Amino acid sequence: MNTTDRTPADLLRSALAADPGRPLVTFYDDATGERVELSVATFANWVAKTANLLQGDLGAEPGDRLALLLPAHWQSAVWLLACASVGVSVEVGGDPADADLVVSGPDTLEEARACSGERVALALRPLGGRFPQAPAGFADYAVEVPGQGDRFAPFVPVDPAGPALSVGGRALSYAELVDLARADAAERGLAEGSRLLSAQGFDTWEGLSAGLFAPLAAGGSVVLCRHLDQLSEGALAQRTESERVTHTA
Repeated sequence: MNTTDRTPADLLRSALAADPGRPLVTFYDDATGERVELSVATFANWVAKTANLLQGDLGAEPGDRLALLLPAHWQSAVWLLACASVGVSVEVGGDPADADLVVSGPDTLEEARACSGERVALALRPLGGRFPQAPAGFADYAVEVPGQGDRFAPFVPVDPAGPALSVGGRALSYAELVDLARADAAERGLAEGSRLLSAQGFDTWEGLSAGLFAPLAAGGSVVLCRHLDQLSEGALAQRTESERVTHTA
């Protein structure tokens, strides 16, 4: 990967330039049987559309704080990179009452209503499906994002020293996040082409790093598994083989 990359959006651009067709995020939900595989190009397209929604329709600006109330999920990964593309600071599990915007899954809608700013809800249904009926007071992400532009350019360049992420009591700038992701990747032995299987949540830096940032920084990919405890040992071994997993978290 490009050693001059200083933000997560830089890392994604480098991955796109290097090999847009390779897998980046393969997501399993073993409670529903869902499997979604996103190439670098497909993931980057979702990020661009989400960033356009965030900057254009929602009016988000660099330095705004977004409370992210989502589990470890491929759409959560998209939101993390979209916020990094705009310059919005993500507070994972943050207090919606103190945030400028909130992005909520279906199980945290009541908590998310405390946000006085823009509210976005995700149904987290297979294939990014929408709510049967949008929750009152929320924009349905699956309804709003498809019509957004496929290319994104920030109104203001993202400052690598700007606030990027707050998770588990830890605050990181964009540059610190990238440096830490690279260090984590090196510690795990990740390299170009590595496939890391992670069942960790996104409520800690370790989970976010394993589930997205370290594989991205290394030029690898992640097999992100939700509800992995519902999978038998035999089925897990089969998945590890079929997905060509090289590392586990």
